[in-house]
Amino acid sequence: MGQSEHEEILQSINKYSQVFNAMVQDILSKQATDDAKISNVASIFDPNKLISLMSDKVEIDSAKLLQSQISFMEKQSALWQQASMAMMGEAAQPVITEPRSDRRFGHDEWQENPVFNYLKQAYLLNSQMIENIVDAMDFKDVKTADQIKFYTRQYINSVSPTNYVLTNPEVCEDILKSNGESILKGMQNFMEDLEKSPLEAFKITQTDPDAFTVGENLATTPGEVIYKNELIELIHYHPTVEHTNELPFLFVPPFINKYYVLDLDEQKSAVKALLDAGNDVFMISWVNPDAELADTDFTDYMKKGPIAALDAVCAIAKAKQVNLTGFCVGGTLSSVTTAYLRSKGDNRIASLTLLTTLLDFSEPGEIGNYLSEEMLPMIENNADIKGIFDGRILGLSFSLLRENSLFWSFFIKNYLQGKDPAPFDILYWNSDSTNIPAACYKQYLRNTYWENKLKDPNAWVIDGVGIDLSNIDVPVYFLATMADHIVLWKSAYQGLQYVSGDKRFVLAGSGHLAGVINPINGGKYPHWLNNNLPNDAEEWFSGATEHAGSWWNDWHTWLDQKSSKHTKALKPGSHKDYPTLYPAPGKYVLKRL
Repeated sequence: MGQSEHEEILQSINKYSQVFNAMVQDILSKQATDDAKISNVASIFDPNKLISLMSDKVEIDSAKLLQSQISFMEKQSALWQQASMAMMGEAAQPVITEPRSDRRFGHDEWQENPVFNYLKQAYLLNSQMIENIVDAMDFKDVKTADQIKFYTRQYINSVSPTNYVLTNPEVCEDILKSNGESILKGMQNFMEDLEKSPLEAFKITQTDPDAFTVGENLATTPGEVIYKNELIELIHYHPTVEHTNELPFLFVPPFINKYYVLDLDEQKSAVKALLDAGNDVFMISWVNPDAELADTDFTDYMKKGPIAALDAVCAIAKAKQVNLTGFCVGGTLSSVTTAYLRSKGDNRIASLTLLTTLLDFSEPGEIGNYLSEEMLPMIENNADIKGIFDGRILGLSFSLLRENSLFWSFFIKNYLQGKDPAPFDILYWNSDSTNIPAACYKQYLRNTYWENKLKDPNAWVIDGVGIDLSNIDVPVYFLATMADHIVLWKSAYQGLQYVSGDKRFVLAGSGHLAGVINPINGGKYPHWLNNNLPNDAEEWFSGATEHAGSWWNDWHTWLDQKSSKHTKALKPGSHKDYPTLYPAPGKYVLKRL
């Protein structure tokens, strides 16, 4: 790429930059209506706090640091030599190469063009140098070390040459081919996202927002809303068989997300698969709360969520017991609910399925890096100011756990290349954010991620009832996923030691969502089974057997064993006390932020 081509690119950028900057400032001034909110959230990521954290809790290994600096200077010298040879048309050897898993440098120019090849290698060397500096630090506690490494990684990936117009050959190529139209389209994409985003949680569009409509091509399994309160709508699905298992099935999705990840389409619907397997299925659909529900706490979510739904399901099905399933946060809520009811002598829950659920938060994964003694009260204060914890902040936080694939890749395609994202149902669901009432968010955060009370019997008390997970004496099915970055599978495995009923642990391939939504027909990922349940997760895995395809068949068989009898399938809305209010997917799920 010659000088004249770079001048064309600069002219295209300058052509739009002044107007673009003015428009951005106008949007920001309109959004900045509450300085307290913005400064509060910004202070969470104040670099001075990170510096203070490091100075208080770290010692430097001088010898290791010196050796890394010497190695860095030697490699930089070698890079200059090789780059000079390449500039003169001579064959040059790379001083450093990216890992095979790094997809950022796939364009041919990163290898063939001496300038871009140098930029890439210089970036990789500097990244390595920064990582070596961190490795030379001896932290006084593991949490601090993890936080420093996490934020260091965020910084390194943010300054990649792929993230800038003039240092990304693919972006430069697009500008030249489109006569600057690509960069204009990228600016327009950015403006649209900026207008839709709160200042504290900038949200990149990850999929075509017009490609999906809930109730039309998502959440299409026929059903009826037969009960509602201020927190939930309860959906009863139409049966697909004449006779169903005697024990009805109740789904508790996470209240931080919309329920329809479990009912994406007919092929990938966990709901449809359960119906076809002969189950009478009910689903909780959570409200997307606003500030009016600010004082609604975790206890309210338990009582007006699974307990209220349990009352309705048992009445409708004339059943004494129900098979309960919780997903992620919904699994934690279901476990607390089961322990709570068992302590009160309520035996209506016959079995419990926990999908990618934490009971022991000792090892919460990278989510724990967002929490510190200084950050936690700031996060809570932000929720108090708004009355809710904005679901878009949570979405951004999860995206930054996989920043290159879930943030920077879209930043490049949407804004630098001016491309529109492709339709993708799971990413559409992921962008359909759900708020959390301030009281619930604070109570949940402190009792789980911060104080880890569930692992200690009776440490968490609800209405005078101590929550003791050992009271869960019903059969429990644990499902974790191999590449889960939100609920680490080994951490999920630790939950086995706290419940006292018969247990089954299954490990599925892929991640937090794709590993769970892995249909029987066409499921891409395997699963691992081992009937022995040693205390150590690695020991369990070493004795596990890999099975091709979805774990759903194993789960359905396990559920069938809990229902020895069958009954005539129920028509939703036929119970006099629970008539049809309106069709599924209901109204709560349709509210978008």
